[in-house]
Amino acid sequence: MVDVTGHLAMAMLFAAPAWILWDRRGALGFTGFALLTAMLPDSDLVLRHVLPVSHHGVTHTVVFVVSMSILAGIVAAKWLTDRFNDHGWIRSTEIPTETVFVFATAGLILGGTSHLFADILSAPDIAPPLKPFWPFYSEPIIVDVIYYDSVIWNFGLIIVAVGLHLVLARYRSYPLETRYRIGN
Repeated sequence: MVDVTGHLAMAMLFAAPAWILWDRRGALGFTGFALLTAMLPDSDLVLRHVLPVSHHGVTHTVVFVVSMSILAGIVAAKWLTDRFNDHGWIRSTEIPTETVFVFATAGLILGGTSHLFADILSAPDIAPPLKPFWPFYSEPIIVDVIYYDSVIWNFGLIIVAVGLHLVLARYRSYPLETRYRIGN
């Protein structure tokens, strides 16, 4: 869809509902995980120098995003659970490994998926259209409503995304009670 700024903004927009589920620290952490994979599908730009992949190919599929997010979620659960439990800023007596896995994996999937959505909105301008549901559905999906280098879209989205997060951070409502809630 957009350049790096627009992809990061789209990930922030996709992560905004986290404010409904978690307190400030949880919502910011979830948004951080989403931002980590906001550019994951574009790893093909690096991989194509070593592997026979093309831009908007296999790395721009839901299968790739989910697979990589699950692997990274496993690593995050293994390495971050003890750190979260030992750190006072989480404000929790104990966070199970399962919760850290679901939290991290969901954030990572959301970030990668936001990238796919953003590219669907503009891909045919400068790159081949996406086939995000390959291998299950191999037809391209094209919406093409935004031009890649549009300053209005790229910086407009980041302004809206940051503004939305600031408004949601300021609004003090109680997060929903779920089994995956982190914090008090």
